[in-house]
Amino acid sequence: MKTIPNDNREIEKKKHNFFEKFANKITNWSGSSTAFTLAAFIVIAWAISGPLFNYSETWQLVINTGTTIITFLMVFLIQKSQNKDSKAIQLKLNELIAANRYTSNRMVDIEDLTEEELDSLHKFYGELAVLAKSEGNIHKSHSIDAAKELFETKRKFRNISKVSEESNRAGNLTPPTN
Repeated sequence: MKTIPNDNREIEKKKHNFFEKFANKITNWSGSSTAFTLAAFIVIAWAISGPLFNYSETWQLVINTGTTIITFLMVFLIQKSQNKDSKAIQLKLNELIAANRYTSNRMVDIEDLTEEELDSLHKFYGELAVLAKSEGNIHKSHSIDAAKELFETKRKFRNISKVSEESNRAGNLTPPTN
């Protein structure tokens, strides 16, 4: 990260705000029906002008160059807009996670994890889904921690019940204590 002297911070901030506003306006406009109509009109005008220029290489080069330049620039503007939207969505999700007492705070900022770490979490949530299905009600467990705790409690209970059944079959009528 570069350091900006105090004098230049205001100038740098204005440049950043200008680009931010410019990028937002262009991406919003480019998704409008007006922009589509203008682009369609340009392509139709280019196609109609073909016979006037004998469909020359220059005539073809005009549309190819124009679309290439516009596409090249739009990729960066759209990516900037998507990055901003993605960051805003992640922050909103983080707020929901942090505000809900039933969710695990481990999920905050997971977008910075590696692909392997995300795959590991995905596998873990698959196991969580299996645990929830074994409950008979997928809405019963609210977080990883709650599901693990519930699973452990059930496992202990099943082990106690299993030992108790074995004791009863052996003739011992008092269940073991754990």
